[in-house]
Amino acid sequence: MNTPAVSEHRLLRAGEHEAPDPTENSLREAFALLRPRLRPPFSLRTSTPSDYHQLVLAIVYGALTAPPRTARTHLVHLHAVVTDGYDLFTRTVLRLSLESYPRLLQPARAQLLWVISELIGADAVGVDRLVVSLLRWVRIGDFSQPNLWLAEGLLRVLCVRWDWLLEEPSVLTSALFLYLRLLADHYRLASDQKVEALKELEIDFCVRVVRQHFDFCMGMGRDLVRLLQDVAFIPEFRDVWKDLLFEPRVFGVPGYSDIWQLYRTRTPVQYFLLGITPEMETRMRFLFTHVKLGNQRRYQEWFARKFLCRPECETVVVDLVRFICCAHHPPNEILRSNIIPRWAVIGWLLKSCRKNYFAANAKLALFYDWLFFDDKVDSIMNIEPAILLMLHSVPEYVGFTQELMEFLFLLIDHYDVDRKDLIAQGVLKSFDMVVRKGVVQSLDLLSTCSLISPLLKERFNVFIHGSKPEAVRDLYLSSDVKTLGGPKKSASCEKTGFSHVKGLVDHLRATMTQAGSNNLQTLGRLLVTFAKLDKQAIDKELGGNSSTI
Repeated sequence: MNTPAVSEHRLLRAGEHEAPDPTENSLREAFALLRPRLRPPFSLRTSTPSDYHQLVLAIVYGALTAPPRTARTHLVHLHAVVTDGYDLFTRTVLRLSLESYPRLLQPARAQLLWVISELIGADAVGVDRLVVSLLRWVRIGDFSQPNLWLAEGLLRVLCVRWDWLLEEPSVLTSALFLYLRLLADHYRLASDQKVEALKELEIDFCVRVVRQHFDFCMGMGRDLVRLLQDVAFIPEFRDVWKDLLFEPRVFGVPGYSDIWQLYRTRTPVQYFLLGITPEMETRMRFLFTHVKLGNQRRYQEWFARKFLCRPECETVVVDLVRFICCAHHPPNEILRSNIIPRWAVIGWLLKSCRKNYFAANAKLALFYDWLFFDDKVDSIMNIEPAILLMLHSVPEYVGFTQELMEFLFLLIDHYDVDRKDLIAQGVLKSFDMVVRKGVVQSLDLLSTCSLISPLLKERFNVFIHGSKPEAVRDLYLSSDVKTLGGPKKSASCEKTGFSHVKGLVDHLRATMTQAGSNNLQTLGRLLVTFAKLDKQAIDKELGGNSSTI
């Protein structure tokens, strides 16, 4: 059997003016040097460790660049001579995956998936890290054919190697994390034949893992709930979501009886790396290590052109925010320097979201750890960016501060109504911790700033201090409409007030449409007026025209 000439097969795509890749060069040189030894019959003896090292590098190159039939011959050779549990071979392929996957030519990518499957079958040392490295190259928000091909091909390998996967819980849960995240985006795509088969694979895989191996899934922590919530609208997940909320014992995990146990479990850092590619991680960490505040614009523009250039790429903002909050914690010397802080980059990312759905999910990603914060298990660094973003946005971007405060209160009231009190306690602990640990001097700016809506400041003071003026007491006791009437009034007052309800609602709709950036203040004035049910004040708010309602 003739081994193809080295010049006929390349490993990496190279630009016209790019320097040769040192890893590819070392592999190609080893292959050229040992090519006569790579043809059957093989010599099974290696005289020195250096000789073994060169032989393995040559086999890596042959396995990834040769046609499939010849590549199988190279793997047979490897099985015959291996002395280190495939450690060197796996580490070499891992380095290629982490550093060079985007430049791998398509034939080499196809061979890489096959090599990984073969290494799993051989129970190779370190193959778990190799699988996870490839999971990271499946890009969120990228619906191009090469990306969908990688997502589907890797998932098929994992399904074929199911028994091995069950012996590697960290790989199993990493795959679950990624494919739940992908599924939320893929299912919202218009019907497309190239995505349909992948969606079915993702659904079957994720439901199977959650239903049959929930004991492994619990180690994923609270972000598992966030991901499952995002796919709960998919028919196959509706029962899973209902059981998670109301019948947790059906998952058969001893001691697991309530979703709050997942909420209280902090998600390990390694899962947040799955939402962004290694290249994204490198660029982000460079930004937080070397770029000074005020000089970040050109770096952010480059990042946006590279990774956020298409509308569908907005979805990855959620994963970037979770990575920044939970996986990148700068050391004290960086925190004390003039390097761009995390809150500034998160503010830029949130502002880059043009669709409300993505913006809401990104804000949830920012505040998620606030809802369940426990200083015994959670890091203050996870909640630091949100409070600093709210405070530093005043006064220039006070509307953004109000937007974030309003969203946080919406989460408290509506994220999980049955556990609203526990969530409120988590948020209170977060506010308390950022002051006690000196992240901020005080919260006075949020409670006294004249630029912030009076209604929102009042809600904040009510939440932090627990006291409220009588006029709005019942407005804040509950989000239910039944409490808006406040203390019991006389029959005449009740009749007069409620006779204007329909008109107030109609006027509110029209006013909110016209109010633009002042909509929050307008809403505040009208809601307080409505809470008081004061005819004279209604006349004043509506310009003396309430008689026409």
